[in-house]
Amino acid sequence: MSDALQQGYIQTSIEEGVASIEFFHPMSNSLPSKLLSELAAAITEAGTNDTVKVIVLRSAGERAFCAGASFDELISIQDLDQGKKFFSGFANVINAMRKCPKFIVGRVHGKAVGGAVGLASAVDYCFATKFASVKLSELAVGIGPFVVGPAVERKVGLSAMSELAINATEWRDAQWAHQKGLYYHLHDTVAEMDQAMAELIERLKGFNPEAMRQLKEVFWQGCENWDQLLADRAAISGELVLSEFTRNAINAFKKK
Repeated sequence: MSDALQQGYIQTSIEEGVASIEFFHPMSNSLPSKLLSELAAAITEAGTNDTVKVIVLRSAGERAFCAGASFDELISIQDLDQGKKFFSGFANVINAMRKCPKFIVGRVHGKAVGGAVGLASAVDYCFATKFASVKLSELAVGIGPFVVGPAVERKVGLSAMSELAINATEWRDAQWAHQKGLYYHLHDTVAEMDQAMAELIERLKGFNPEAMRQLKEVFWQGCENWDQLLADRAAISGELVLSEFTRNAINAFKKK
């Protein structure tokens, strides 16, 4: 694995019943397989920690929330097994969030691309700033948002997901994402967002944990087949990424 793919971190800090899971990568908070695996494990671990009442998913820095999958790793895929394993990264994180018995609050401070839109869709309650534009760029590089699609469709509906998936080169601003239900609250500044988040989390900490667990099960009803569904979707993307069309599209994209 290259030095670039080894960079970044997943950090969990627990304070007064709140587990804050933060990810970082110097390439606009992109998420290579190593970090995706660690992120899924961190979510699962926080969900089983009896001292944790609420989980916050956030990224570091002041610019992009997350640039999605790592293009350096994507272009290095040589066979179908590697491809399926690569695209299973976001699938495993989404399923970890789905199965987690605690509410997960999302903090989206900047732009979200590709798999990042899936992360924002899979949290249970999402805060954002006006800078948190979204784009599903997968089709533009010869693939498609197959893995994150179910999570995005569940949150914003098939029409809005289709708009993002088909018009793959155009950003939708944070106001659009707010109107479609991806973001529940939109704020002018990070400070305002963090204050609103803190107020909600403080209330959630006082609620009945069992009631929240069962309510989360209700929210995710109908998604019990996602272990298999997202694995099948990862296989579709894993095959597409091996095509000459996709490799040329990714290389052209990287040169921009």
